Amino acid sequence: MFWWQTQAGDGLAVAFTTTEAGNLALHVGDDPVQVLRRRRALEARMGVPDGALRFMNQVHSAVVASVAGASPVGTADAAADPLTADALVSPDGSVPLAVMVADCVPVVLAGRNRAGGMVTGVAHAGRRGLLDGILANTVQEMAAAGAQDLRAWIGPAVCGQCYEVPEAMQREAAAVLPEVRSTTRWGTPALDLPAGAQSQLEALGVDVVRVPGCTLESDDLYSHRRSSSAGRFAGLIWRN
Repeated sequence: MFWWQTQAGDGLAVAFTTTEAGNLALHVGDDPVQVLRRRRALEARMGVPDGALRFMNQVHSAVVASVAGASPVGTADAAADPLTADALVSPDGSVPLAVMVADCVPVVLAGRNRAGGMVTGVAHAGRRGLLDGILANTVQEMAAAGAQDLRAWIGPAVCGQCYEVPEAMQREAAAVLPEVRSTTRWGTPALDLPAGAQSQLEALGVDVVRVPGCTLESDDLYSHRRSSSAGRFAGLIWRN
């Protein structure tokens, strides 16, 4: 069920799911009853209460939301996640958080607050969100909650040797964030979003761990580029 998992200290766990966990998104045309069952199964595997894991309605924005408590989504006929944002922050680290992706970059973050507790966050860093500042906004929101000594885990995403884009799009992105410029294995313009995310986070003073894996190359991960009907896997942080 987990592609990669680690204990992050202070009772926190970080993980990224695989296709074994199933599609976790309510917005890709899947049966919402089955999606919610998969979410409950994931929560059971994590050891958190039913409905505790917070998801969001991701729209490739730079909007960050601060959350407390379980998600109101818990009914079998739920059609969408209630909170529209592309990053979530738990100011006291008590809320299990999820970010869903299928080629975009999932980023999980944690930092200690001044009182000795933890602040946690997740962010959805697609091309647009990355360039528009979703990661900087997430770090800012966590800092406002008192987070210090931030760490980030960059999860599996489409790699810089697979993410082919038009040359004009590459030029536009590289003008904002030069580190994303890349070339595919077959010699065409590409973007390396994980490298761009790492560069932005390190410039903000965040300690970064890169989790290996290319979504386009691995059948154990969902990829929208490989299949337009792909589901979504999740990056997670929770107290265990």
